[in-house]
Amino acid sequence: MAKKKIQKTNAIRLVEQKKIDYIEHEYAWSEEDLGTGHVSEQVKIEPARIFKTLVAVGNKTGPIVAVIPGNHELDLKKIAKASGNKKVEMLHLRDLEATTGYIRGGCSPIGMKKLFPTFVDASAKNFEKIAISAGRRGLQMEIAPDAIIELTRGQFVELTL
Repeated sequence: MAKKKIQKTNAIRLVEQKKIDYIEHEYAWSEEDLGTGHVSEQVKIEPARIFKTLVAVGNKTGPIVAVIPGNHELDLKKIAKASGNKKVEMLHLRDLEATTGYIRGGCSPIGMKKLFPTFVDASAKNFEKIAISAGRRGLQMEIAPDAIIELTRGQFVELTL
């Protein structure tokens, strides 16, 4: 039986273009449960290695991207300091797709419409690979944290509360 072809997302295209190793994980998602616990159960990866992508807006830089462990909260003061902003607030959900090209629950730090300043929580360095959204709901990719930094021109920073 032929394996079902997974529709390529911008994130996957970019990773493959750069010949970076990754592992795809497709899973059943639901609007009611976009949390890390659900993803962890579905793809059999411990919650500490599942990272979520959040988009905030800085008063000086505009959109900034934070990649943090899914079971933690973003510290807006830490990302403001790291990104050179005085004030940072979360991007309105209604603006997410227009800004990034991705929707809630399927937002990858890789392959956004533009290359925004990207910050990956330093805890990612504790793992050989972390899981991030591959660019759509129900699709995760396991990838080396350094590869995310390379693809987004990002940096590792302490970001969580």
